[in-house]
Amino acid sequence: MKNTVFIPLFLIAIMKNVMAQQQVHQFARNKVVAHRGAWKLNNLPENSIASLQEAVKLGCTGSEFDVHITSDDSLVVNHDAEYAGMPIGISTYSQLAAVKLPNGETISTLQQYLAAGLKQGITKLVLEIKPSKVSGERALLSAEKSVALVKAMNADAWMIYISFDYEVLKKIHQLHPQAETQYLNGDKAPELLKADGISGADYHYSVFQKHPEWIDEAKKLGLVLNAWTVNDAPTMAWLLDKNFDAITTNEPELLLQLVKKHVK
Repeated sequence: MKNTVFIPLFLIAIMKNVMAQQQVHQFARNKVVAHRGAWKLNNLPENSIASLQEAVKLGCTGSEFDVHITSDDSLVVNHDAEYAGMPIGISTYSQLAAVKLPNGETISTLQQYLAAGLKQGITKLVLEIKPSKVSGERALLSAEKSVALVKAMNADAWMIYISFDYEVLKKIHQLHPQAETQYLNGDKAPELLKADGISGADYHYSVFQKHPEWIDEAKKLGLVLNAWTVNDAPTMAWLLDKNFDAITTNEPELLLQLVKKHVK
């Protein structure tokens, strides 16, 4: 007679939960990061949830979005420091929310945006914390609140943090040493990023053309390489030939086609 092994129901539930989490984190690996979401082809509002959903539909490895802090400490998703003519840093969320996006969406809070992003496991969420026009302290508060919210929502696996503000990235590393962070400004050599615990160089492609030695240096140091904002095929091809980890673009459809050809 064969021995029968009985597994308690609570253990089965735990195993199913672990398997579900593993399935959720099957992120795409095609190097394509949609800049402010995939908005251009279908004329969607930049940084809208609709543009995020389109990036997911395309299967992009990442979708970038921008976060500002309001005067009442709300974190909102918008590229510019102004929204509908209102300076975000000195406006309340209710003031901003009174004006809809062109597609009828309300300007998203970070919590709402993350909630939408967590419904899928294809596309990572590339959170750019914008420098504050009010003060450096406000930018650091934005970083602190962003990290706290991401942790509270169990969203760490989805997140990449980027910023032009170096102090913001250092603060994030201090708060969460395992967080993936990438610097945008292009004025620091890879060895300094590594020394300060920053995970990657996400520079304008012209910086890497000016400093091609930084590409090999970054790879030797184990840093992630990304380039922005790349919208033409020749530059995309050059970066693919250099084996960049990611390329941020307003033309994700074009880059996806080139990635497929490059793989072949």
